Amino acid sequence: MTSPEPLKRILVIEDDEDILFAVTQLLELEGYEVSTATNGAIALDLLQQNELPDLILLDMIMPVMDGWKFAAALHQKFGTCIPVLVMTAAANAAERARDVGAAGWVPKPFKIEELIERIKEHSNGRKS
Repeated sequence: MTSPEPLKRILVIEDDEDILFAVTQLLELEGYEVSTATNGAIALDLLQQNELPDLILLDMIMPVMDGWKFAAALHQKFGTCIPVLVMTAAANAAERARDVGAAGWVPKPFKIEELIERIKEHSNGRKS
């Protein structure tokens, strides 16, 4: 496995603990610095308290604050400077990603290689 250059920070927002654990482990093995949240409200708190990530992986259906509400709050507070990749099992994944202004999407279930490829496509990270 190769490390991305330079090291990128990724925020993974996912309520399924098994998926969250697996994605976190995979990304850390690939050399990414990973922060996690199990819903949009926790993610917003993390964004306000820490350095902004270079990329956000966003589940859409979560308790407390779902992906749609999170994306709206993200754009209101931070603009569109952080690329978002939507992770969803929905048949209309592309439409859901477009609805929240996401840079792209990854279908669930996904292959590890596919997830890494999608992340690398957006590895330039935040816009200034």
